[in-house]
Amino acid sequence: MTEQKVWFITGASSGFGLALTEAAIAAGDTVVAAVRRPEALAELVAAHPDRVDPVRLDVTDAARIPEVVADVLARHGRIDVLVNNAGRTLVGAVEETTDAELRDLFELHFFGPATLIRTVLPAMRERRTGAIVNLSSMGGQLSFAGFSAYSATKFALEGLSEALLDEVSDFGIKVLVVEPGSFRTNLFGKGAAHFSTPNPVYAEKVGSTRDFVQGGDGTQAGDPAKAAAAILTALNAPTTPLRLPLGSDAVDAITGHLESVRTELTQWEKLARDTNFDA
Repeated sequence: MTEQKVWFITGASSGFGLALTEAAIAAGDTVVAAVRRPEALAELVAAHPDRVDPVRLDVTDAARIPEVVADVLARHGRIDVLVNNAGRTLVGAVEETTDAELRDLFELHFFGPATLIRTVLPAMRERRTGAIVNLSSMGGQLSFAGFSAYSATKFALEGLSEALLDEVSDFGIKVLVVEPGSFRTNLFGKGAAHFSTPNPVYAEKVGSTRDFVQGGDGTQAGDPAKAAAAILTALNAPTTPLRLPLGSDAVDAITGHLESVRTELTQWEKLARDTNFDA
């Protein structure tokens, strides 16, 4: 019989976090649901009182993370799967994005997850098993006008994840980076996305991105429940991939981007190689 897992999922009250919580419960596992407002999970807790353990946590509150993790380990004995899911959208050209907006997004998408990873790793290493799931985006491999800040945080998270896998795989720990395209979550929901103050000179370039985010809620092709099932399949596979794109749009966009990178590299390869010292 497979041992039941203990999951620690941030942003578990909606979107991918909620879908993963429901999938883990269906698999017979226990979920520590880390959210800013535990009351938002009241219905789910009532339906599964022995499987859902809500804890209050804002992942940008780095000082509180060790306390929360220590409490979870004391009560549950272990954390088998950490899912860094909490996040939000920020749309703005580079010139439009303020330093405060950029730093706040990095706190949420990068520094908070990094702190959680460092905090759960010692116990995972000691048990020589575990999995760390970092929710990125197809925007973690490519970017476009208006998504500079969002993609910058996801690029950083993916770089950290790639090095992390190299560091911890010998301890039996898996690292999975999830790269969704457009899914029907609350990421584009009313009041969920943040928009930098627009500069008219970028109206044409960034305007279409703003319109897409403002008008895209409820029309996304991706199904969060299917995404959650795919993530569980990847984690349970004998060889878990480092990166898992989700959605046809993500697969197509990332494939096109990688082909573009290869084409450019080939075009400039001779110049690049000629920068070595002469023999």
